[in-house]
Amino acid sequence: MNPAAARRERILQEAVRQGLLDPERALLAAFVDLDGVEVTVGDLRDSFPGPPELPGVLHTFAAKANCLVPVLAELAGLGMGCEVATAGELARALAAGFPAERIVFDAPAKTRAELERALALGVSVNADSFQELERIAQTLAHRPSASRIGVRLNCQVGGGAIAAMSTATSTSKFGVPLGDPGNRERLLRAFAEHPWLTRVHTHTGSQGCPLDLMARGVAQAVEFADEVVAAFGPGRVAGIDIGGGLPVNFADDAFTPTFAEYAGQLRAHAPGLFSGRYEVVTEFGRSLLAKNGFMAAYVEYTKTAGGRPIAVTHAGVQVATRTVFGPDAWPLRIEAHAGDGTARTGRAVRQDVAGPACFAGDLLARDRALPLLHPGDLVVVPDTGAYYFSTPFHYNSLPEPAVHGVRVLADGRVDFSLVRPAQDPWLLSERDGVRVRPRESAGAAARGVG
Repeated sequence: MNPAAARRERILQEAVRQGLLDPERALLAAFVDLDGVEVTVGDLRDSFPGPPELPGVLHTFAAKANCLVPVLAELAGLGMGCEVATAGELARALAAGFPAERIVFDAPAKTRAELERALALGVSVNADSFQELERIAQTLAHRPSASRIGVRLNCQVGGGAIAAMSTATSTSKFGVPLGDPGNRERLLRAFAEHPWLTRVHTHTGSQGCPLDLMARGVAQAVEFADEVVAAFGPGRVAGIDIGGGLPVNFADDAFTPTFAEYAGQLRAHAPGLFSGRYEVVTEFGRSLLAKNGFMAAYVEYTKTAGGRPIAVTHAGVQVATRTVFGPDAWPLRIEAHAGDGTARTGRAVRQDVAGPACFAGDLLARDRALPLLHPGDLVVVPDTGAYYFSTPFHYNSLPEPAVHGVRVLADGRVDFSLVRPAQDPWLLSERDGVRVRPRESAGAAARGVG
């Protein structure tokens, strides 16, 4: 057993021993390896040089990848910044303790109220369109801001293997399409007219996008920044936000590709990024958290249909939405464990691993070779620290599972901290359309009294 799998097994066994997983009371739980997060952040930092090649680097975490406030607070404590794409994410970033000057606000549909709030706080803003630039100009005419303001370019270098994750296609909804007729000239005029416009932003995509494609997108942004500097003088573009998007290896426990490999591609395709002229901002999300989290669920029942065994578990579409609806693009590994957390070994049998939702497609894995699962076993789903359990889908009113932070102490003890409590499926709230009076019982709420 490799070290990563052995660590998961150790955490799982201790979670069962402490009752964080229980076949009657805690049927599904998720875990964030905080030690692993710290190591991964260190790897990111080590991959990007300091002065004189880069006058400054701000590594931000893309909050959409895991917007749980205690997780964001851990990242803030490690010196990260935070990239947000909604007012809700901005609120969570502030609650987690990120200073406004280390927050970057990217979104294609920012409202006036959101822009006014961000600019008043001093949050960095990347405008997504010419219309948004004008809206920012109108806001700044009445209230100066300490915010660093940039414009997002769609460098139109093409897409990767997953269309929905490719943001630099010719018709992408994001950014100002750099190659469309007249846009380059119009962007130069924007820099001429708006002295507060001092940054350039681009993001090519994420999962499914090869590193050289991402680096070629950054190269286009650097080329445009150089053009602005040539037209208006040194310092006119202070920084370049290169986005994030490093793909994740979902096939095994190896952290590939690495941040260092991506930095190498950037040196090859966009050497101007390391010329000493520009500060750099990054916005990695999935690559920082995915492999530092896993979830575990009990097998409730097993059956056979058409000769194929099926294990019905408590993890499905509510915590693995992308995999259930797009299994070819988002396959996940499954590990079989006994009820005490010990990894099962036995002969592999092809079987389906199903979730609890009431539709036929709710499957974590189809025809997957695993040791034969039995009721009371645990299935472990690695690589789910980003997007999966942190952004649950409330299909069938399935409850949100508890999320626990994990550290393994020097003496070998496993230390858990509650990140998010499990949702009580019997307790309704105003989110369910039920007016709940103070101190009202769960039973009364369930009857719709109010």
